[in-house]
Amino acid sequence: MQTMVEFKGYALTNTNRAEWTSLEVVPFIPKKFEDDDVELAITHCGLCGSDIHIVRQGWGSPPYTPIIVGHEIVGIVTKVGPKVTEFKPGDRAGVGGRYCPGATTTVLDRHPDGSPSQGGFATAIRANERFVFAIPEAIESKDAASMLCAGLTVFSPMRRNNVGPGTKVGVVGIGDLGHYAILFAKALGAEVYAFTHSPSKRDDAKKLGADHIIDIGNETPRLKDFHKPYTDTLDFIIATTSIYSPNSSFSTYTSMLTVNGKFITVSLPDADKPMPPLHAADLVFSGAYIGGSFVGSKIDCYAMLKIATEKGIKPWVEELPMRELATALEKAHNGDARYRYVLTQDVV
Repeated sequence: MQTMVEFKGYALTNTNRAEWTSLEVVPFIPKKFEDDDVELAITHCGLCGSDIHIVRQGWGSPPYTPIIVGHEIVGIVTKVGPKVTEFKPGDRAGVGGRYCPGATTTVLDRHPDGSPSQGGFATAIRANERFVFAIPEAIESKDAASMLCAGLTVFSPMRRNNVGPGTKVGVVGIGDLGHYAILFAKALGAEVYAFTHSPSKRDDAKKLGADHIIDIGNETPRLKDFHKPYTDTLDFIIATTSIYSPNSSFSTYTSMLTVNGKFITVSLPDADKPMPPLHAADLVFSGAYIGGSFVGSKIDCYAMLKIATEKGIKPWVEELPMRELATALEKAHNGDARYRYVLTQDVV
């Protein structure tokens, strides 16, 4: 018989949208510990845009409360099941997402035992070994945390689409995901074109390694043709934002692709924010491919961590104690992050 244990975390406890940053420390019972599970004492958890969508209910009302968000988790292994082969107590490891049919998501889901899944802004977590990743010694925990979602989300489609030397990559949006896209595209040897609607981020894009910075405009009609100088230029475009140039269509972006080039979106905006209109001509005339991507495989993750180690990739993160999670949520929602908040353990 398993001994009943209790974890604690910073939780949204009601569904009043006006109080989306009102969080409370609550106790909760974790999922049943299985033979192939790993338990971590959490030390760091990155703040993702999806956490904001959940607590603001941009994807709809959460299926239960209290709900604890956070899925970019790093900590120390405290317990492993008898079938676990990759980890032992005392190891530093992370928990993140990956493609897996029928998987239980870190948040907004229920485990097979019926218990609600709770995220990483908490004292500890239990996860199947398939979703646990060894963290290389050369990567700091604060840097590794956001790589497990933000980093993997942009690295995985680049890896699957053979981004490398000689490739010209467009990055649409220089935010939390976009800054990672520039870092990894450069690390893979690509020539990087950064498209931003925020002039204040131009210098940041250069420092991150972008070779070309293009202002896509926001409210200025004269910038609606920003794409024309780059017709038939880019092999791969990754869209990391839901903010597109006003009055644009997919042709704005596919026209910049070389023949059989690919446009991949990794952004998942609120349900009421549609993407630009799509017409068959946007695909046909350049043989363009349009698709999406969501995190990646465990193989992708370890390939990403290897590149990050070899190239010394350092994401731009700001550490805050977990007690400041509400502040971090609001600042990130307002676009004040440069470029990712990582919260450190302080739950009492």
